[in-house]
Amino acid sequence: MTAVTPPPEALRAPLVVEFPFTRSLGPVQSAFLTGLRERTVLGVRTEAGEVLVPPVEYDPVTAAELRELVEVAATGTVTTWAWNPQPRPGQPLVTPFAWVLVRLDGADTALLHALDAPGPEAVRTGLRVRIRWAAERSGAITDIACFEPHESTEAHEPAPHDGEFESPVTGIVAPARLDYTYSPGRAQTRYLHALAERRTVGERCPSCAKVYVPPRGACPTCGVATTDRVEVGPRGTVTTFCIVNIKAKNLDIDVPYVYAHIALDGAGLALHGRIAGIPYDEVRMGLRVEPVWSEDGRYPDHYRPTGEPDADYDTYKELL
Repeated sequence: MTAVTPPPEALRAPLVVEFPFTRSLGPVQSAFLTGLRERTVLGVRTEAGEVLVPPVEYDPVTAAELRELVEVAATGTVTTWAWNPQPRPGQPLVTPFAWVLVRLDGADTALLHALDAPGPEAVRTGLRVRIRWAAERSGAITDIACFEPHESTEAHEPAPHDGEFESPVTGIVAPARLDYTYSPGRAQTRYLHALAERRTVGERCPSCAKVYVPPRGACPTCGVATTDRVEVGPRGTVTTFCIVNIKAKNLDIDVPYVYAHIALDGAGLALHGRIAGIPYDEVRMGLRVEPVWSEDGRYPDHYRPTGEPDADYDTYKELL
């Protein structure tokens, strides 16, 4: 009788990807966001005479540069909508609301934002609404707190605007964040369990014999499942590297430091790792390294030189 090893318990963990996105603003976007701070909504007129809100700096049809700013109304009409019964953190409202596209009076395109309504039965295409301005405004789309129902039938013609304001907004920082639950699957679950034992395990393609580390469950070249487990390393060879001179937020590593591609012995491709235990300007292609594990032993903290002679280029050139 052959003993059957039960598969490892599937791993699941919450994962957050978050970073601040910083960008400078051209004259049109600067005027638009500064206008929101001043409770003024600006659009831009295209070569065909349409008014676009939010404004863009180049005509979407002709690609011509656009600079003719016009002021539109703070009232408008819902063109389409979707009910959001469970708002997520960071969304405009904490209570259930509707996502709406609103064509402001004087504009020819619609603006996406939130509508504060008691329920989906209170929302419809054609509903008249107006902007509810935020109490504190800084020159961002969030200066519009949301839209709210408002009965009005007043006509509004877009009025020319020079886009000039005191203390214009010239740049923005937009935090980007994604929260999700990650499940690594069969192959990477085994890989992570092996790392917890201070071993690095890949999987070999039965067709081309390449050993993938980390394993992917299938060979991306041959398209067949990879089921044969292969322990690689622990030593390896630096194939390429870069010197990092900018300190990352919340990362307790002094700069400059080296981040490298490392081909572990027996692996068919290189993985990423930090190089330490050697001056950064002495790291080189072909350097032989070994892992230094973190205190909890779940992954290598960095790689250090082994003291062996450098690997010959021909032994790793195919892994660059």
